[in-house]
Parts: sequence; structure tokens; C-alpha cells
Amino acid sequence: MLKALYVDDDEDIATIVEMCLDLDGAYEVRCVMSGREALNTAREWKPDVILLDFMMPEMDGPTTFRYLKKDSETAEIPVIFITAKSMQEDIAKLEALGAVGVISKPFDPTSLAGEIKAMLA
Repeated sequence: MLKALYVDDDEDIATIVEMCLDLDGAYEVRCVMSGREALNTAREWKPDVILLDFMMPEMDGPTTFRYLKKDSETAEIPVIFITAKSMQEDIAKLEALGAVGVISKPFDPTSLAGEIKAMLA
């Protein structure tokens, strides 16, 4: 089982992601609603991958990502952004930060689990 932490302030999207990954059967999923919660949960739970929204109040995705990479306990966890900010320049910036990949919203629920696995391979 892959432990996936999904971080998004939109509960509806979090529910969809959780359902998609649960249906795949290869994921154990936890969802949190903020960057701050993501930092705490990642340190305690040690997920195999973090799926991170770009635009969130208080602490956005890139800021959360930078904090994750500064912490020795979370620095090696691969991060995939799931975001509506999917212009080529946005994707390039996220990959330059060190993101494993970017999945554009709206995403295809039927292929989400496979896309994540492919990015981690």
C-alpha cells in the first residue's frame, strides 16, 4: 500500500481524490485542509507521496513544499502538485522547485491513481 497525503482546502475535491485512490486499492489516503496540517501530518505519518494543491489560504502549496523540503524528516517524500495552475510556465516552476510532477485540475478520476504511480516510478 502506498501512503498518500492529499492537501487541499476544497473538501469536495479532497473527497473525489480520496475516492479515486481508495477504489484503486493500492493507496492508503489521508486528507488535510491546510499547509500547516500537511507539515504536521507528514512528519507524524510519513507518507510515500504528498499530493499538494497550489492555491490555498494562509500557506500556499509552494510555501508548504519549501517547508517540507527544509525538514529532514519530510525532505525525501516525493511531492506531486495537483493544481488548476497548469500553464507550461507554472509547471516548469513547480518542477524547478523539485516537484516530481504536476497533475492538472480538472483531472480524470479514472486515471488519477495510474498517473500518480507513473510519476513515482
